Amino acid sequence: MNNTTLKYFKQQLPDLAGGYTLDVPDCETKLNQNENAWDWPAALKQEVFERVRDLSWNRYPPFHPDQFVAKVAHYIGADPEQVLVGNGSNELLYAIFVSTLERGRKVVIPQPTFTVYKLLADLLGAEVTTEGLNDELQYDADALAKASEDAAVVVLATPNNPTGSVIDPTDLEHLVNNSGALWVIDEAYFEFHGETAIELTKHCRNLVVLRTFSKAFATAGLRFGCMVAHPEAKPIFAAAKLPYNLNIFTMAAVETAIENAVTLKSRVEEIKRERERVARRLREYSGVSVYPTRANFVLFETEREPRELWKAMVARSVLIRDVSGYPRLGKALRVSIGRPEENDAFLKALEYAMTVVA
Repeated sequence: MNNTTLKYFKQQLPDLAGGYTLDVPDCETKLNQNENAWDWPAALKQEVFERVRDLSWNRYPPFHPDQFVAKVAHYIGADPEQVLVGNGSNELLYAIFVSTLERGRKVVIPQPTFTVYKLLADLLGAEVTTEGLNDELQYDADALAKASEDAAVVVLATPNNPTGSVIDPTDLEHLVNNSGALWVIDEAYFEFHGETAIELTKHCRNLVVLRTFSKAFATAGLRFGCMVAHPEAKPIFAAAKLPYNLNIFTMAAVETAIENAVTLKSRVEEIKRERERVARRLREYSGVSVYPTRANFVLFETEREPRELWKAMVARSVLIRDVSGYPRLGKALRVSIGRPEENDAFLKALEYAMTVVA
């Protein structure tokens, strides 16, 4: 850095300028961010509006929203003294990393995975190790055990984004119980998979589970997530969390979501059925290979140039995610599972794109 006005930045920051980026052209069919394709019913939105209308907007939210946290904890199957709530699970991931990582500390982040993990670790100057997924992009317990021997933190998304792979619960319990590292388990896609590590947090001080309401609950625009930790560890993580991080609108919406969980999550089984249908259709295309997935998206590879396929589909007003820039995914694209008609539009657009891209 030659400009003296920039010398106050940490040494590693200039190389990270721009941070998390996303190419989002305007398309009629949007299947690029693993969102729930079904919005809230109007009646439930109105219920949230009415709850917020009756609150005092000129006052801060509760400093300790104990009643709200208790409702969230009860719903996810944790004790209230274990739960921290945040403005999306990303905020809580940041609090975890700030509490544990610094220059000279090692963090295991198997690649490919959600890019925000490595971005935050790099911002804090940590040493990033990427072992943990085998040649089929499935979790390798032996590789994770070896990589974690001298690590401060291990971060696993299960199901993993963008591969859709999951870690075996028995393997995870063994790894956590035989490790001195903090294991951070991101369960953003839990509802499409059904297995959780929350119960382990009650006796494992070195385990943290992250959850989000963005996917199955269709609240991506409202930004809410929670963290489950051992009761002795939670207050330490809480020290890194900003006060008043949840607004009254989000809390009212989350309470409404929990009370109407059956309605809001009624599409999960349909999404899972559509996931299998889309994967099955993709396997019928010549030159396409599909990775097994337990999430609400499908990762696939083709023999054609992925960026050109992506552009050809955008030209047909269908937007998916080009993940070919991720480590080990040079030929890959990822499609979120949407409504049946959206999935059909994707399949038709891909079929067209494969005829025009060499």
